[in-house]
Amino acid sequence: ELWVSLEEHQDALELIMSKYRKQMLQLLQGRKGEDAEPVLKIHQANSLEIESHIDRICEMGEVMRKAIQFNDDQFFKVQEKLAQLELENKELRELLSISKESFEVGREDLPD
Repeated sequence: ELWVSLEEHQDALELIMSKYRKQMLQLLQGRKGEDAEPVLKIHQANSLEIESHIDRICEMGEVMRKAIQFNDDQFFKVQEKLAQLELENKELRELLSISKESFEVGREDLPD
């Protein structure tokens, strides 16, 4: 009789424990959904913030690219103007040299 009573008691405990495990599993699954929701919301908010930062960085990159292009254009214009001025200076110096030579030749031709 004790043996049969022990088996019945073990069966009852197994039934109680299986129901307990089932309820705990349902509770954990429900709680996982609840726990995941705030994390998901935070992740989405962070994703939007990161996307916003990426957009701003891209905009700043575009502005920098335009500034560099403008700066390069200005540099090339200055270089071109400098080359023109150097050429003009060289030609003027040659004219001045010719003028001095002709002046000196003219002075030599004059009687003292």
